[in-house]
Amino acid sequence: MSAAPKAFAKPVPKPPAPALRDDKACELADMFKMLGDPTRLRIVIATLEGPVAVTDIAGRLGLSISLVSHHLRLLRAARLVTPDRRGKQVFYRIHDRHVAHVISDMIAHVNEDVE
Repeated sequence: MSAAPKAFAKPVPKPPAPALRDDKACELADMFKMLGDPTRLRIVIATLEGPVAVTDIAGRLGLSISLVSHHLRLLRAARLVTPDRRGKQVFYRIHDRHVAHVISDMIAHVNEDVE
């Protein structure tokens, strides 16, 4: 007896790709380069749940405060995280919902079961 044919997922309709000027394409590529470093990616992921202190990020990830601060400077310049000073401490959060969606969607993507 033959097995029933495997059902294929319906293709998702593709929205038209937004126009991207050359300078913005370079900016976007630089953002992805920032996320290409596993340490920086882990730091960005640590900010997804809300503002977190530099010392807490360092403790969670087992990194030195100076290394985390260095990476946060780069991530801030790339507009991937945003600082929030509270007294003597600086807390970092994800820059905006666009960045949060990209990171969350890619985490979901890599966690999917491969068939």
